[in-house]
Amino acid sequence: MNALAATNRNFRLAARLLSLDSRLETSLLIPYREVKVECTIPKDDGTLTSFVGFRVQHDNSRGPMKGGIRYHPEVEHGEVNALAQLMTWKTAVVNVPYGGAKGGIGCSPKELSTSELERLTRVFTQKIHDLIGVNTDIPAPDMGTNGQTMAWILDEYSKFHGYSPAIVTGKPLDLGGSLGREAATGRGVVYATEALLGEHGKSINGLTFAIQGFGNVGSWVARLIHERGGKIVAVSDVTGAVKNPNGINIPALLEHKEKSGSLSSFDGGDIMDADELLVHECDVLIPCALGGVLNRENAGDVKAKFIIEAANHPTDPEADEILSKKGVIVLPDIYANAGGVTVSYFEWVQNMQAFMWNEEKDKF
Repeated sequence: MNALAATNRNFRLAARLLSLDSRLETSLLIPYREVKVECTIPKDDGTLTSFVGFRVQHDNSRGPMKGGIRYHPEVEHGEVNALAQLMTWKTAVVNVPYGGAKGGIGCSPKELSTSELERLTRVFTQKIHDLIGVNTDIPAPDMGTNGQTMAWILDEYSKFHGYSPAIVTGKPLDLGGSLGREAATGRGVVYATEALLGEHGKSINGLTFAIQGFGNVGSWVARLIHERGGKIVAVSDVTGAVKNPNGINIPALLEHKEKSGSLSSFDGGDIMDADELLVHECDVLIPCALGGVLNRENAGDVKAKFIIEAANHPTDPEADEILSKKGVIVLPDIYANAGGVTVSYFEWVQNMQAFMWNEEKDKF
């Protein structure tokens, strides 16, 4: 099931449970605005190449629209539409005064040089600068983008509208970024995990965890769970997967990944098939990568008792039904990974007030 169909199906189920008026349900399924733009840039070798960019603004009834920009080969209209809708629900769940939006460019960032990525980002910003704004729509980093990407957007947007640090969040600190923002999504995942486990008389300390994805979110989740005494028995990312029934030494794995750029050559555990991680023996499974990874084909084999959705829509509705029948407890993404947008809100508030908080306040 594709991302948009899955998101719409979940929303319709929620609408029935809430006895939502059918007219309001239809209105909330239709985005406020959808934009598709061509982004043509010169490559470093002088040839021209084109990419397609999207910005979907879903809803602004609770405040300015908010959502990340991702660079990934699978970025397409339906996925961006689904993610924008999820941002509307996410900001409402954690009660920050935003609506939902999302953007992206269909590209492989690892195949582009830094200068090519900069040109692509600036062209994309030129195409959408009149549709975003500090009180209208505030982008942020997502998969394949980072603080440098946000710095380029800020600079390009400011050429048209004057210096506007609040136009993006997730910026470098020197440009008005927020202390603690880099760790915010992962930290929020861990806080949510602690709360869920606490309701069931358990704690992170002593439980076993499997983490799919070792980028910004997954690496921070692993670090913070390790510090709290959790035993991480399996980790994977696009470079490979590693398992250790006695627990992986996460500081050593972080150091190895920083030096080698890969998990596959880590000697602190056994190499495993990355696809096996989702059905690996553990107490808590935390998918931190792409959407739709848990589906009807593999849900029946999941051995975890708890699933924490650190990624956006990692569980298909069909898988959700299977997991529910198995008694697996799934903590939804719109709560579990909302730490990022929460601290993005803090960053936006500081930018609007021209004020800087300390990191303890930013940790919410």
